Amino acid sequence: MTGPNQIHVSYVHSPIRYAWDLQHQYLREAHLTNGIKSAMARILLHYMRGWDSRSANGVDHLLANSQFIARRIQKAYHRDATVIYPPVDLKNMTMCTRKDDFYVTASRMVPYKRIDLIVQAFSKTPERRLVVIGDGPEMKKIKAVAGHNVAILGHQPSDVLVDHLRRARAFVFAAEEDFGISVVEAQACGTPVIAFGRGGALESVVGLPLERPTGVFFGEQTPESLLTAVGRFERSGHLFDPHQIRRNAERFSSENFKAALMTFIDARFPHGFVEEIPSRASEQLDADELHLAGATT
Repeated sequence: MTGPNQIHVSYVHSPIRYAWDLQHQYLREAHLTNGIKSAMARILLHYMRGWDSRSANGVDHLLANSQFIARRIQKAYHRDATVIYPPVDLKNMTMCTRKDDFYVTASRMVPYKRIDLIVQAFSKTPERRLVVIGDGPEMKKIKAVAGHNVAILGHQPSDVLVDHLRRARAFVFAAEEDFGISVVEAQACGTPVIAFGRGGALESVVGLPLERPTGVFFGEQTPESLLTAVGRFERSGHLFDPHQIRRNAERFSSENFKAALMTFIDARFPHGFVEEIPSRASEQLDADELHLAGATT
């Protein structure tokens, strides 16, 4: 809740996914499609959508982390949002031009990340090597479908993750993500991306057949669609330049984020955040008549 002289700027990574467009997916994955618990969950989510909409109405300026999320905001809140891509720490993501003969994916193992899909696809082609980094509730399920050519390393420290991102032939990403920080981190290492063609990846990856590509997209979340994209990537390997891939990732640096955010703020609040009430002839201003307009997230 904010006062009449207080400015509220909200940087949105997503409207509540499981209360809006991903409700049916959430209920299905939580096994809440039928019964009393399902009805209670639907009532609760209905209440949350109302609360979320009312809260959004109190925001003066909405920022979104991608065009994908800006469209979701428009659908949920009927509000326009300015897109400022999130900051990605690229300092430790150094480029490597010499690639080894393996593919890599890294993520928390939850259903919507679709690590199971990636493992199933590569297990069907034993001539290809896949390294999986990450842990989570789906670990047991994913291990059960992994072939001998799939190495599941579990959770690893950041230096091990970066080492694999630098040396991998390509980074594989199968989620419909709001933005997808890991996709940018892989490109910062000069590594191409094979990604599901939905969500934020469409904004951070330059896909074939565009000039100076940084990756390849696949159209369906199926092993067959993913393997088709892998084959296309392997036939076009000579088109992927690690230096160009790194330059594409640099668009999302922390410095660019800070500059874009300050440009947005300065354009709307050119006189800063402190607003002084004009003096009155008949009475002296008290300290509480100086209003500070803050920004919250």
